[in-house]
Amino acid sequence: MTGRQVILTNRAFTHEELLEFMKERWDENEYNPIITDPAVSRYTKLYVVLPAAPRYMIIVYSRAAGGLFNRDNKVVLSIAHTSGGAGEMMMRSIPTKNAFFGIAKIANTMSVKAEREGPTEEILQKYAAYMRTLLGEAGYLK
Repeated sequence: MTGRQVILTNRAFTHEELLEFMKERWDENEYNPIITDPAVSRYTKLYVVLPAAPRYMIIVYSRAAGGLFNRDNKVVLSIAHTSGGAGEMMMRSIPTKNAFFGIAKIANTMSVKAEREGPTEEILQKYAAYMRTLLGEAGYLK
């Protein structure tokens, strides 16, 4: 379990550019909708937010190359804990006919740790693979 996926890119994205890129290409029926409602997540101004499980979400952000610890441009997907009832509100946004619905439903019966290491990690891996595909098709992979 890593809880974080890094995708190296050949260009830097601002938050707005990354959000626009994802809005244009992201298949919300198959890979869940992007959360843009600040009432659901206080993170929407800093990150692109995707639902994961009732107690977790996936945040997506970019980092431009530069500085001591960041040699490459990258897009990062990471697991973050939801606050309060935000997770349950996010779960309502998941279409009932996609592959993620069953995972999210199963997560309701697990401990917090098991939910993070199991279904949430699985969702993170699927989102990261799909994001790599989208960036590759657009010619942005390093």
